[in-house]
Formats: sequence, C-alpha cells, structure tokens
Amino acid sequence: MTGNGVAFVDVPSMSRWIAEQGAERIIGEMVTALEADFRRWPQFDKSPRHAVHTREGVMELMPTSDGDEYGFKYVNGHPKNPLRGFQTVTAFGVLAQVHNGYPTFVAEMTLLTALRTAATSAMAAKWLARADSSTMAMIGTGSQAEFQALGFRAVLGIDRLRVWDTDPEAMRKLVRNLEPLGFDITVATSAADAVLGADVITTCTADKTNATVLRDADVAPGVHINAIGGDCPGKTELDQAILERASVFVEYPEQTRVEGEIQAFGPEFPVTELWQVVAGEALGRTAVEQVTVFDSVGFAIEDFTALRFVRDAVRGTSYEAELDLVAEPADPKDLFAMVAPVLVAR
Repeated sequence: MTGNGVAFVDVPSMSRWIAEQGAERIIGEMVTALEADFRRWPQFDKSPRHAVHTREGVMELMPTSDGDEYGFKYVNGHPKNPLRGFQTVTAFGVLAQVHNGYPTFVAEMTLLTALRTAATSAMAAKWLARADSSTMAMIGTGSQAEFQALGFRAVLGIDRLRVWDTDPEAMRKLVRNLEPLGFDITVATSAADAVLGADVITTCTADKTNATVLRDADVAPGVHINAIGGDCPGKTELDQAILERASVFVEYPEQTRVEGEIQAFGPEFPVTELWQVVAGEALGRTAVEQVTVFDSVGFAIEDFTALRFVRDAVRGTSYEAELDLVAEPADPKDLFAMVAPVLVAR
C-alpha cells in the first residue's frame, strides 16, 4: 500500500479469504472482536439507521464512530429478489479517519455481513442460552443459514440441526452444504416440528410481513431464541405471546422498537441491551427455565467491528488491493489544477 491509497477488498478477494481461512474460524474470532467493542459500547456514536423504504424493499445507511475512526455500511433488503435472480441482501462498507475525514478502507459486505450476523447471533447465545445447549432449530434456510450453523458450532459446539423452510429447495441446499462439514441435520415437516427438543431456535426469514413463523405454544421453557430475520417496520416473525413471557435482549432500543419484534409494543416494554450483559452491567439468563430472546435487527457497531476485523486480517496480503480514491492536488486549495487544460507552447 502507498501512503495515499485506500485499501480495498472486493468480492473475489473476500470469497477467497473466507474459503482459505475458514468461515467457522473467522466467525469464532470475530465474536471475540465483537465482545471487545460491546464492552466499550458507550464510547460509540449511535443513531438508528437511515432507511428508504419502497414497495420492492429497503435501502439503508448504517453509520457509527468511536471517535478515532468512522464507518458506515450501505445495505439493501429486497425479499422478492431471488425470484428475479438477484440476492435478497447486498452491501458494502467504508472506514475513514476522523481527524481528516479521509477514507482508509473499502470492502464488499454481502459476504462479510453474513459472517458478522452469525458472529453476533453466536455471541448473544453464548451469553443467553443454557450452557448445555446441543441442538438448534433453524426456521428459514436461506443465504444466512449455513453461516449461522457454523457460528453456533464455533462458539457453542452445537452441531445438531433441525431445519424448516417453506421452500424445499432451500432446505436441500442447506443439507447439501452442511452435511459434508459434519453436521447432523434433521429436515422437519413444519416449524413446530423443527423446534421439538431444540435448545436454541433461530428464525431467519425475509418476507416484509407481520408473520408468525414461531408460535408461543411451540416454545418450551429454557429455550433461547435468536430472531434475526431481515427487519423493518411491519415485519415480524414471533408470536407476541413469546415476547410477553420472555426476557428480551436488544442491540439499540431506539432502532429495535421501530424495526424489531418488539415494534408491536410501546416504549414501556422492558428490554435489556446486550452490551450491558457482555460488559457485566446487567444479567443475562438467570434461570434454567427462563425463555430468552435476542431481538436482533443488526446495528452499525457490529459492521464497524467486522470492517476493522477484516482490514486488520488482510493488511499486507494478496487479499488486499488499492484504490486511488482521494483527489489530492499539490496545493490543497487548488483542486482545479488537477483538471486544468494543458497549455501547449506554439
């Protein structure tokens, strides 16, 4: 890298880095990085993401800063995209120096978001699920599912999966991808069947509707639920009765109350911020029979952590390229000099 270049990780390089280093290993290490940033949560600038909602989907900007570095992610969520041959979610992210505003790092974040979502889910379960958890039910087996499974095995040692999706091909895809990696997978006949005997339940659906993919009657005492499906106003996955009897943990209440499972309740609905549990300022699970819910909507600090993690991991390697992204004239006040016509002597 030169002094003025902006480090860049494109899709082929991100794919190669993950394949060669191993998604399971990366997710496990990213959990440690997330815990470190969650412990310093009050240091970050925080605001709900800026979202533009359309009939087709949503486009969002997710910014934050720790005072030394600034970062943001652009991400979309278009549930019907797969029917048209497009990804449901795409993303990219940027890091910049606070002292001069110069960008320092740019990366694709479609793959990276899958890693950080899995790492955040696994981190939450590490602090909230029962220590003896051994089986996970997965409702929704789309693009995030394999990463979730690898994250839970990396952090909690869970390798038994019970899966359900309304799309049979999506379930076959998951089995095809994960069975060779050593997972014991049961394909269920319904969501209720999938959660039988599960210690952890992960809901990961994308439709922008107030759906009930998990009923209260199907949730046994002592279960931990990760509600991680793509979130926005008007989109839910859980029976409200589950939330009413559970202990609910969130990332940033101001955002979760608008987009998360708790959007149907008022501002008085009690929640605990996950960073407080990680930092030792609040209790997580307090009883074996307790039902815990991580109402995850994804927050900018997690993306900030992921961007810094991959930047540090690939620095000086072949995974990293360079972008000439910042215009720097010799005289900072003479930008026009960079585009002025060349005068040819006659």
